[in-house]
Amino acid sequence: MAATRKCRPVDGDWMPVLLAASPGAPDPNLRTPLMDPLPAASADAVLDTPAATAPSPGPASGSGFRMAYQPIVRLRDRSVAGHEALMRPDDGRSPLALLEAARHRRTLGELETRAVEAAVRAFDFATGGRLLLNLSANALLRGAVRSGEVLRALQGSGQDLSRFVVEITERDIVEDAKGLAHVLGYLRAAGARVALDDFGNGHSNFELWHELLPEFVKIDRYLVDGLSESPGKLAVVRALVQVADSYGTELIAEGVERIEDLRLLQDLGIPYVQGYLLGRPAFHTTTTVPAELEALGHGKTPVWPRSGRPSGIRRVTAEHMLVEAPSIPVDSTNNDAEAIFRANPELNAIPVLDAQQRPVGLINRRVFNERMAIPFARELIGKKPCTVHMHASPVLCDVGQSIDEMSQILLGEDQRYLHDGFIVTEHGRYRGVGAGEALVRRVTELRIEAARYANPLTLLPGNIPITEHINRLLESGRAFVACYCDLDNFKPYNDQYGYFRGDRMIQLVASVITAHVDPQWDFVGHVGGDDFVILMQSEDWLARCQAIVADFNQGALSLFDAREVARGMLEGEDRSGRQASFPLTTLTIGIVPSDAARFEGAEAIASCAAGAKREAKRLKRGVHVMPGVPATA
Repeated sequence: MAATRKCRPVDGDWMPVLLAASPGAPDPNLRTPLMDPLPAASADAVLDTPAATAPSPGPASGSGFRMAYQPIVRLRDRSVAGHEALMRPDDGRSPLALLEAARHRRTLGELETRAVEAAVRAFDFATGGRLLLNLSANALLRGAVRSGEVLRALQGSGQDLSRFVVEITERDIVEDAKGLAHVLGYLRAAGARVALDDFGNGHSNFELWHELLPEFVKIDRYLVDGLSESPGKLAVVRALVQVADSYGTELIAEGVERIEDLRLLQDLGIPYVQGYLLGRPAFHTTTTVPAELEALGHGKTPVWPRSGRPSGIRRVTAEHMLVEAPSIPVDSTNNDAEAIFRANPELNAIPVLDAQQRPVGLINRRVFNERMAIPFARELIGKKPCTVHMHASPVLCDVGQSIDEMSQILLGEDQRYLHDGFIVTEHGRYRGVGAGEALVRRVTELRIEAARYANPLTLLPGNIPITEHINRLLESGRAFVACYCDLDNFKPYNDQYGYFRGDRMIQLVASVITAHVDPQWDFVGHVGGDDFVILMQSEDWLARCQAIVADFNQGALSLFDAREVARGMLEGEDRSGRQASFPLTTLTIGIVPSDAARFEGAEAIASCAAGAKREAKRLKRGVHVMPGVPATA
C-alpha cells in the first residue's frame, strides 16, 4: 500500500478542485467491484490502469453540463486562494438531479470523472489559485471512479498536482474508511491533496477524519450559518479548531452569508472561508474579494454568543413536571372535597374548576383538614360550597411554560406554592398539577449547572468567561474600556427588605446594563453579588455608561417603599451594628481605558477597574474615568 503523506498548503496560491456532491443513498443494486490493488509504482503505472468505463470524456461544454467556480478566500491576507468546481446542468436542473439520474443509470462514476475533466479543462490556472474537485467516497471505494482516470485528467493540465485538492463528499455511510484511505493513497502519492466535505452534517465524521488525515476539512454550512448567534454552534466549531490543530488540518468554513458570522470565524482563527458573501459560483475565476472583507482587519473583537441558560433549562417545561390529579367542580360541597382527599392520601391540594374546565382556585389539604376538624364542622359546613376553603389565586402555568419562566415563582413573596403546588393548564383548561418541592429542586439543579460559567441569579457570564474575553481583547491589540459597576448602599437595602427584593435590585442592574450596550461588541459579565463588569468597544462608551447609571437610579426607586422614597433616606444598621440613615441605593461605574501596551493580563485590568470604582465611590461620582494609569499597572 502506498504510504500517505501529510502536506501543508504552500504559501503561494492554493487551488482545490471541487465537484458536485453526491446527492443521496447509492443505488442498492449497484455492485461495482472494488478497484484492484495497485503496486506502489510511478504515476505512469497508475495511469496505465484500465478504466472502469469505456466512454471517452465529453468536451467542456455540450456534454450536458458546464463547470462553475466559487472562490475560496484566505482570511490571513484576504485573497482568493482557490476555487471549488461546481456542476451546472445545461437544462437548468439541479446538479443533484443530474447526479441522481446518473446513479439510477449506474453511470455516476463516469459522470464524476467527466466533471473532473471538464473542470480542469476550463479552469484558469493563471488566476484561479488551487482547484478543489468533489468525488463521492463510495464511488471511489466501488471502483466507479478510477484513480488512473482522475490522475490522467489532473496531469493533462500540465500543472503541479499539489495544486489540486480532491474533496471527498458522501451522503452515505462509509463503512470502509481504511479502504478509502488506501484508494486515495494513489492520488496523494502523485501529489494531490485531500479534503473532507460537509463536516458536521451528513456522514462526514471523526472516523473518516482520523483514517484519511485530510489536509483540509470543510465545516458544513449548518454550523456556519448563524454561528454568531448560537452558543451551541460556537462550542462545536471551537472544538473543531482544536481537533484540526491536533491533526495539522486546515479548516474551510463553507456557507458564509453573513458578515457577523465571518467576523467570528476570523476571530476563531479559521483560515479559509467560502460562501455567497465572498462570491457566488460563476463560469470564470476571480481575484476580487468583497469590500466588507477588506475592512475585517480593522474592526473590533466580536462578543461570542452565550445562551445565558444551562443546557437543559430550555427543554424542561411545565408539562414535564405535570402530575395527573383529580379536580372538583366549583359547585361541589365540602363533603365532596373531603371524599377526594380520603381517596387520594398523597394529594396536597385539589384544583377547583368551572363549567369550562378552567381553574378558579385550589383547596389546600392541610388548611381544609384543620377547618373540618373543628367540632361539628361536618354538620355545619359539610354541605356548603367547597369554595369557602378555596385559595382563589393559585399559581397557574401553561404546559409550554419553560422552567426558567416558572422559576420567577420562587422570587415571589407568596410562598403558598411550596405546599399548594401549582396548576398546569393548556389553552386555559385544566391539565394537572405540579409540586412546589419538585420545582424548587429542579430550578436549584439547573442553577448549580449554570453557575459553573454564569451567575445563577442573572445568568450573565461569570469570572471564567470574563477573563477569557479580556484575554481575547488583549491578544487582538484593539482598544477597549473596562468598566466596573457596583451598587452604593446596597447592604442596608438588603437588610431592610430581604433577599427577594435584593435579588430584584441585582436583576435590575443586569437588565439596565444589557439594554444600553451593543451586544455585538460590548461584553457584560457578573462577577458576583452586586459587582458587574462591562468590556466596551463602542465608541460612545461614556454616554452609554452615563445612561446606565441614570436609568438604574430612576428604576431603583420602584423597589423602595413610598415612605423611603419621600424621605430620600433608608434607615438601617451600619457595619458596626448601630442604627444609621443611608442614602437610597444607586449605581457607580469606574472606567479604565485599556490597551495591550499598558496591561499585561486580565488580572491587571480587573484590578485597575476595581480601583477606578473605589475612586468613584470616594468622589461620590456616578461615572468616573481613571486617568493616567501607569504602564506597570
